[in-house]
Amino acid sequence: MRVVLTGAGGFLGWHTRVLLQAIGWPQAVTLPSIELNDPARVASRANGADLLVHLGGVNRGAESDLVQGNAGAASALVRGLRQCPVPPKRVVYANSTQAGNGTPYGDAKAEAAETLAAAAHLGYEFDDVRLPNLYGEHGRPFYNSVVATFCRQLADGGAPEVTGDRELDLVHAQDAAARLIGAPPGHAWDAAMPALRISVSRLAERLSYFAATYRSGEIPALDERHAVRLFNTYRSHCFPQLFPIPLTCRSDARGNLFEAVRVHGGGGQTFASTTRPGISRGDHFHLAKIERFVVLRGSAEIALRRIGHQEVVTFPVGGDTPVVVDMPTMWAHKITNTGSAELLTLFWANEIFDPTSPDTYAEPVFPTATAPA
Repeated sequence: MRVVLTGAGGFLGWHTRVLLQAIGWPQAVTLPSIELNDPARVASRANGADLLVHLGGVNRGAESDLVQGNAGAASALVRGLRQCPVPPKRVVYANSTQAGNGTPYGDAKAEAAETLAAAAHLGYEFDDVRLPNLYGEHGRPFYNSVVATFCRQLADGGAPEVTGDRELDLVHAQDAAARLIGAPPGHAWDAAMPALRISVSRLAERLSYFAATYRSGEIPALDERHAVRLFNTYRSHCFPQLFPIPLTCRSDARGNLFEAVRVHGGGGQTFASTTRPGISRGDHFHLAKIERFVVLRGSAEIALRRIGHQEVVTFPVGGDTPVVVDMPTMWAHKITNTGSAELLTLFWANEIFDPTSPDTYAEPVFPTATAPA
């Protein structure tokens, strides 16, 4: 499956690349916006592709920027596709439900869709996917969505600023990515793009509850799919600055006691492992699962790296001063015994492990090859 992406460096582009990796498809060929105006470069990248997903676009800015970043980008892409000896089999456009609504942005998105549809005579199947409001991990505040903006304000210790209340239909970016690439059914994504219908004021209240509960390491009530994904979105704005979270230890003549996990609602699974000196556990990532590490005995290092990025974040941890470190979704992570004795670690996950659908994808924290930026 040869996939070509425009806009691969953006919010939805990153989520799409992560999903491609999770389902085991080859790494996508990327077409940066700066290369769209070079028809020969577009043709060389897109020639013979099974799928070209056009994610590139501009959401905010002056009217001229919106026109050029959307309608202009589609026209440039078509100029390149005309030079392909073997055009892509399918071209999928990440359009918007605002297309054609009379605003500069909406009209530019509609014009882009018309341009791509009109060029389908070149030999590709065209799919115009109209996406609602998207949210998800590592969204750009004040640009991608109100969810990202509220999460950033709360993570910085502030409060969401609701300037106009209205109803929203929110779809997680992984679900949108699954729809765009035609992903097979999976545990952590849904190509049907189930939407959360919620008002802006209610969204602010819900995220504020997550922030207030999680500040001390407690897990809020996560009673349905969108609650987990909204919480994971908020957590992405808290990492790494919130961690490690110290645990309160109560001591008496009998010994020590501390609470490792306090969940306000929802299921979960707790398990423990021992690890020999110098040995690591992990080197994988999750798309939706929440996972917590607490070292009970010994010393260790927890290392994490966001998928598609280079920087590795590390936390030295030990049983003498127990702390909580939660694994953010879509970050490769592992724990390594750095001591000379056996390591005892407590793990908690928000869902019961299902070996047929584990939401666990192999990825080294320290890759041997250069990871895509």
